[in-house]
Amino acid sequence: MTNHARKASLAVFVTSALTVSGCAGGSGGHSANTDSLAIATLSVPQSFDPTTAIGSTLPFFQTVYDTLLKREPDGTYSPMLATTWELDATRTQLRLTLREGVKFADGTPFDAAAAKANLDRFKATQGSNTRWFNDLDAVDVVDGTHVNLKLKQPNPAMLYYLSDAAGLMANPARFAQPDSLKGAPDGTGPYTLDKGKTVIGTKWAYERKADYWGAPLPYKSVNISVFDNETAIVNGVKTGQIDAALLQLADQQIGIESDNRIKAVKQEFDFQGILLFDRDGKITPQLKDPRVRQAINLAVDRATMVSQLRQGRGTATAQVFGPTSPGYKPELDSYYAHDPAKAKALLAEAGHPDGFTLKLPRVATIINDALAASLQTDLKAVGINLVWEQVEPTKAIDRIIRGREFSGMVMNLGQSSNDWVIANDLVSPGPFNIFGTTDPTVQDLLAKLKTETGDQEKAAAQALNRHLVENAWFVPFYRMTYLHVSDGSVEITPQDGMAVPSIYNYKPAK
Repeated sequence: MTNHARKASLAVFVTSALTVSGCAGGSGGHSANTDSLAIATLSVPQSFDPTTAIGSTLPFFQTVYDTLLKREPDGTYSPMLATTWELDATRTQLRLTLREGVKFADGTPFDAAAAKANLDRFKATQGSNTRWFNDLDAVDVVDGTHVNLKLKQPNPAMLYYLSDAAGLMANPARFAQPDSLKGAPDGTGPYTLDKGKTVIGTKWAYERKADYWGAPLPYKSVNISVFDNETAIVNGVKTGQIDAALLQLADQQIGIESDNRIKAVKQEFDFQGILLFDRDGKITPQLKDPRVRQAINLAVDRATMVSQLRQGRGTATAQVFGPTSPGYKPELDSYYAHDPAKAKALLAEAGHPDGFTLKLPRVATIINDALAASLQTDLKAVGINLVWEQVEPTKAIDRIIRGREFSGMVMNLGQSSNDWVIANDLVSPGPFNIFGTTDPTVQDLLAKLKTETGDQEKAAAQALNRHLVENAWFVPFYRMTYLHVSDGSVEITPQDGMAVPSIYNYKPAK
């Protein structure tokens, strides 16, 4: 699969995870002048309306829009349009102090009323990540530079969301004009869109804003070009057309690393695995028994998958929490060592000595022939007949998510350092807990994650992680190693919570 990180509302979230991100070729227009930055990507933004932003397209938006908070590469938060923020003792009142003297292009001031208009619109629009504001009850304007966000219950990911798509601030004067932001952004960001050099679908060109309120970013111009395959991106980097790019495919990573002109930075980010939806056995009755789910985990030969499918570029894991997350426990990576004999014994104990049939959807943009064959072979060895049913990417949402036709699916998902982002996507009723599976332990630990802080919050996250692994809620295979590459002229810093770096994470190499 060639997708980047994704965090979005149900339809957009799943669409971005199921379809090939890039659909057009392009040239980065590279120049030896370090004042210009040419980035290659496989992701295509739907529009410049901030409500359509998703993780992999966020850099397109960060050029022209500021967020309320800035998320640093290590996941901490810094002031941006909000200079300070404070939660009350109940963690249900979030007070933001806003920066003064910031204006949109038409002279409209950015103030508390503008912030409220954006947040209210984001909550009301059925766009990307809208569900992030399910806990947002109201946004109150205190005065020109202060807003108060009232939450229905504590939400530990709210600051994270305000540093992501939910925090992008557009000019409210444009909200009354249908589709006015689709091709013409209007924000307070460090760049403006150069329409004369932009070819929608192929290349987006930006020029640095002379009167930006903050410190200027190092490049006077930025071009983001879309390609439909990584081979073309690698060629672009090698020929100097492209300054920087992310490579996910192992063969492309290996091929480019042999070029001593290339500067590369590794990042372990997405995990790939089976998301089991049907833990209550509504479609596949056998999956209701945790011993069956455990048997599936034991049947998967993760080490061989990493070696052969990823050419060693990844780490076998049995947990959905990543190493930067407080909930991560190193010993859980190897909790399910490959053990077909034990898998067979568990299936027999569960009343299925002859195995059973498991039907999963196969979406071509995610599951290649090697992965499909590997899983079939591993499961067949313990008596499970894995049947792949081809599903067109355009029909995947209707069939897999809305239609609930399958008991699970193979996906890549990003691993944030924020435990609640992970729990909200995978454990709470949401995009990837489509049957709403829960149990008393999960309910108790989710409640603690919302209300506890510090060591208590970490303990709750680790307990939740262990519970999910022991009860085999999921079947992770491995975390994938990505490669950030440049032609040697750019220094790239990976970004927490995103496979692609933020636009702020590039600077000329020394």
